[in-house]
Amino acid sequence: MFSLRALARSVPRTVSRSVATSSRSALYRPASAVPKNTFLQSSLKQATRSSYAAFSTSQAFKQPAADGDVELAAKLEDELKHEKSSGLNDLEASVQNIQYVLQNNSWEVKDVPGEQEVVLTKKLGNEEIRLTFTVADLQNLSEQEDFDDAALGDEMDFQSGHQPANQGRNGNVSQHPEDSIAPADRDVEDLEPSFPARVNVTVEKPSTGALLIQTVVQDGLFQIEEVSYFNKPDLAYAQTAEKDWARQSLYAGPPFENLDEDLQTFLERYLEERGINAELANMIPDYIQVKEQKEYVRWLENVKNFVSA
Repeated sequence: MFSLRALARSVPRTVSRSVATSSRSALYRPASAVPKNTFLQSSLKQATRSSYAAFSTSQAFKQPAADGDVELAAKLEDELKHEKSSGLNDLEASVQNIQYVLQNNSWEVKDVPGEQEVVLTKKLGNEEIRLTFTVADLQNLSEQEDFDDAALGDEMDFQSGHQPANQGRNGNVSQHPEDSIAPADRDVEDLEPSFPARVNVTVEKPSTGALLIQTVVQDGLFQIEEVSYFNKPDLAYAQTAEKDWARQSLYAGPPFENLDEDLQTFLERYLEERGINAELANMIPDYIQVKEQKEYVRWLENVKNFVSA
């Protein structure tokens, strides 16, 4: 693969040199090559000079690609081939979960290629329910935080004189009983936690207004953070800066955790009865990962086409 990239870098330079050499030899012929015997030949010489000058200023030549452009285009092509061949295959289980949940529920999906936001909508009686989430939650994750947490845990184990969980006294990796348990048979607490994703839930009734329930989806749960009521449903969506400013000026209600515990329980059941449950909570992170993968492939294609043009 490296030899192909080297060839791609050398070809444009070779072609550009040959084109430039032939152009110079054809357009700028030395004056000594033209005989100076007669007045007629001298006149023809002057006319020939004028025609060449006019031709050289009007003829358009394509600018040869820079070395960096060729290398960048080659790298983008390699990355694009890799992502197309293996990217979505790694997310096959996520794709199957998404298809299962959407096929067995009445959610309608608005997923515009090139946009970050995804919208799920459905009707229940006289209610219109709308969920919105974005792939930005996955892009903004900080791997450094996980690294710092792991490093801090190792440091605390070292200072307390404890060995890491899977390391023996002589430094060899030891196997604990729980390591032999299949992932499907482990308790929920033992499974790898999912990333947090912000999901806004809007429940709208005609001529009544709308509820905006701001949640965070993680580990199969909708964790409610705030419940707000708006007598004008468009304020719940706040798709413009003006609407967002008007919404911020209104009382949004107390933090969810400050509410009476029974009230918290009833609000959580309110969501669950509308299909906003654990099954959907497990599907949304999968959808975000698959959507982000598709958008990454689309981004690679757009950048490669631009650089190669």
